[in-house]
Amino acid sequence: MFDLIDLTINEEKRREVAKYAKDRGIKIPTLAQMKDPSKIPAEVKEKLKDVGLWDINPLNLYRISWKNEPKDKGGLYQELPNFIEIPSEVSGIKAKILFMSGKYFPTGCHKVGASYACLVPRLVTGQFDPKTQEAVWPSTGNYCRGGAYNAALLGCKSIAILPENMSRERFDWLQDLIDTYGGEIFATTGSESNVKEIYDKTWELRAERGDGVVIFNQFGELGNHLWHYEITGEAMNDLFLSYKAKDEKANLFGVNLNSGSGGSLGAGDKLKDLYPNIKITASEALQCPTLLDNGFGDHRIEGIGDKHVPWVHNVKNTDVVTAIDDEDAVSFFRILNDPAGHEYFRSLGVDEETISKFQYIGISGAANIISAIKVAKYFEVTENDYFVTVGTDSAVMYQSRLEEYEAERGKLDLEQVKLDHHVHVLGLKTDNMIELRYTDKKRIHNLKYYTWVEQQGKSAEELNAQWYDYDNYWTRLHKMGPDFDRVIDEFNALIDEV
Repeated sequence: MFDLIDLTINEEKRREVAKYAKDRGIKIPTLAQMKDPSKIPAEVKEKLKDVGLWDINPLNLYRISWKNEPKDKGGLYQELPNFIEIPSEVSGIKAKILFMSGKYFPTGCHKVGASYACLVPRLVTGQFDPKTQEAVWPSTGNYCRGGAYNAALLGCKSIAILPENMSRERFDWLQDLIDTYGGEIFATTGSESNVKEIYDKTWELRAERGDGVVIFNQFGELGNHLWHYEITGEAMNDLFLSYKAKDEKANLFGVNLNSGSGGSLGAGDKLKDLYPNIKITASEALQCPTLLDNGFGDHRIEGIGDKHVPWVHNVKNTDVVTAIDDEDAVSFFRILNDPAGHEYFRSLGVDEETISKFQYIGISGAANIISAIKVAKYFEVTENDYFVTVGTDSAVMYQSRLEEYEAERGKLDLEQVKLDHHVHVLGLKTDNMIELRYTDKKRIHNLKYYTWVEQQGKSAEELNAQWYDYDNYWTRLHKMGPDFDRVIDEFNALIDEV
């Protein structure tokens, strides 16, 4: 039986790390607290009233939650995630699309949760020493920001690795953090499609620095999947149930998520456990259709990891693949975040509160919405059907892109907005997508071999276990939340003791 998340404890080192954490005023929140903030201690909530959302303050570990109040400083928690319901006037479909926003996580992106779930098991077991080791965050942008942020809370140096062609905001934010707290940034060749180049850099660092670096690979560490299963999946369900309480006919039809690291698709696994008939859709860029037809290429939907299948993606539980034309995603994102677009949507009857929340939607978020629209058209859904999806980050991370598009294409006016809406949203068709048969799923799963077994040191035996021993692999992983929290509770108790 494989160690899915290694919780082996190094007693001596764990005690040293606990003393270090105590000196820095750190306590570690559990998955249960992230899922249900009512379980967070009252004294923590009181202190948070004076803390900014992005402050480098250990208390912000307790803000790794979908349920933060939408405040830049002093916010606590609310019953539901921050979200926007995409109106039919915008989507052109009868079904409701519920879009959860990552804007009000620390760093403005939910990847801070994924990085937490990769870091914490090794921290609280004594497998990682923040005093003497550097944390390496291979990423297409947002994950290494989240990892560097979490590491800064621990006073630990970070090494951020991301492609050179990612948005300027990512690099500027990282540089400010690294300048203050130490570490390095490596910009690898290419764009979000160039994941292998990121992995190659991690092997180079291993060879150069040995045990002085620890690689926290979101694409390969199952803590990423478990965090989304426990936290994102539960938040999605809470959101849907709030609608179900008002409409007994409400039917959760599907969840649509870009295949970046594959971690957020773990939320789909949670929802399918609760609603066995839902459709889990993995989205990717049409310009790099790896899941759709083993394709490759470059694209502009930032944050998606391509040309491989992430180890943490439970392919056997995926029902549909949609390949999104990056021009559709970019054009949709642009009209949602432009004054001319806002004026146009007002003319269609979209209310001001909804328009004010269009800022929740970044480029990959626009791609997720497009994916839901395509699936809704394919399955001919009704007004009783619901889709849930997420915005990994928000428009905040792409202001430089908006400037670039305006310089390239000119300012948007009402006629261009109307044209873009009809071409890139209302006119979407069910091309470039596939409802997966058993053999289609296995074909995608088998692609993992070439990245993970041939290049990254995983075993063919474990790869086969993901497919043929499902209950002892994915089902067992989904039950690891209590064990994950147990070692955190033990570590927090040790902090009080040392």
